[in-house]
Amino acid sequence: MSRKPEKEVEKTYPLPDFIAKLRRLADALEQGERFEIQIAGERVSVPVRAICNIEHEREGESEEIEFQIKWDNPR
Repeated sequence: MSRKPEKEVEKTYPLPDFIAKLRRLADALEQGERFEIQIAGERVSVPVRAICNIEHEREGESEEIEFQIKWDNPR
């Protein structure tokens, strides 16, 4: 199996779309199901074993909250 290339994408969504994605994520987490999402044209499948965390950053006058979902892909 070939390894996927490294990638980092940040996409801004209109608030109603962002809310809908968060709702789908919450439903999948609550039901113990895999979550699938398309980001910038690429389909991403988040396994049930993924770890969820929330990160807060502050730099000068700027603050950021990131809802993160992390997992390792089997080789």
